[in-house]
Amino acid sequence: MTKYNFSSRVPLTNDNPFGEILTVASKPSIVSFAGGLPAPELFPVAEIQAAANRVFDEAGQTVLQYSLAQGNLQLRQLISQYMQTRGLNDAPDDLLITTGSQQGLDLIAEMMVNPGDVVISEKPTYLSALDVFKTYGAETVGVDMDADGMKMDELEATLKRHPNTKLVYVVPNFQNPTGNSMSLARRQRLVALAEQYDFLIIEDDPYGAIRYAGDPIAPIKSLDSNGRVLYTGTFSKILAPGLRLGWISAASELITKLTLLKQFEDVHSDNLTQAIIAQYMQDNDMQKHIDHITSNYRDRGETMHAAIEKYFPAGTELTHPEGGMFLWVKLPGNPDIDQLFAECIKNNVAFVPGAPFFPDNPETNTMRMNFSNRSVAEIESGIKKMGAVISSLIYAK
Repeated sequence: MTKYNFSSRVPLTNDNPFGEILTVASKPSIVSFAGGLPAPELFPVAEIQAAANRVFDEAGQTVLQYSLAQGNLQLRQLISQYMQTRGLNDAPDDLLITTGSQQGLDLIAEMMVNPGDVVISEKPTYLSALDVFKTYGAETVGVDMDADGMKMDELEATLKRHPNTKLVYVVPNFQNPTGNSMSLARRQRLVALAEQYDFLIIEDDPYGAIRYAGDPIAPIKSLDSNGRVLYTGTFSKILAPGLRLGWISAASELITKLTLLKQFEDVHSDNLTQAIIAQYMQDNDMQKHIDHITSNYRDRGETMHAAIEKYFPAGTELTHPEGGMFLWVKLPGNPDIDQLFAECIKNNVAFVPGAPFFPDNPETNTMRMNFSNRSVAEIESGIKKMGAVISSLIYAK
């Protein structure tokens, strides 16, 4: 049998425990709070279909042809207009269309990370970002966070221990997995530290538009005057993830390099989908749609929060986000999370264990809970089942 000489970037084993969890949790009989999935019943299917029909009628041959690596100009112009409502004055030329924001993270890592470079992230953080950074040989280092985001004093101490830090990665709005948001004061301090210690900031913002309580906070990129912040956005959470389109906003010099790398990687993102989204944005009030999903997610998030407080054992800690799609739960004591997951599956309910979200020193009594993909009734019944299973395991000891 052939022995393949894989590159050092390929994992040594085929172990994929997180993927296995999501596979088990995706069975139709299971009420799953595991995947970070938007609600499919809220997708604007009719409007996107109408936009697609118009694109084919008016520009079918054009949109089926090759296009520019940087992306559809009309779409970049419309994203620029949309981002002005979020507090960013992004010029269309300073935007790169990507195949989801996940490709944006990959391109940034490819551009900036050499083996042995340090990438600092919140602890816990989005696990697929950690996978990307590790693929390019980065040493990932975590900094603790609280309800106001990454702790800046601890970040500075970490920077002093790791002077070769290239990037600091943050999800400042309704973070995955905790749902917490970084305060304005900490955003300002982060930008100041980037100047002092000479690193770039990745501001990953998939959830920022889905705010249902509190006041908007200025994007980190809006506080940056020296091109140190790379902002990644996506249509996955505000329209539909199957469209697989996102964008990077960054300084012109960085966009030029990223565009070259993207052209090497896939020539350009799907030209047809870019045209359809542009047509959708031109013909519809996208903010009205975002307001609609936000209202639904607010009800689901509040239901889950109240149900956990009601049904989970005393001593359970949980976040109370002002937006987004997730709650973060810390159970009392040190329960066997793997056993808990297995017992929950037997009772047709699922969650994601928290350990994979830590770049180092994982807290094994944690779990991420997604509320966007289930109805209020399913959330109430599912959390009640989980609470009974958790209590039986904790109090049986």
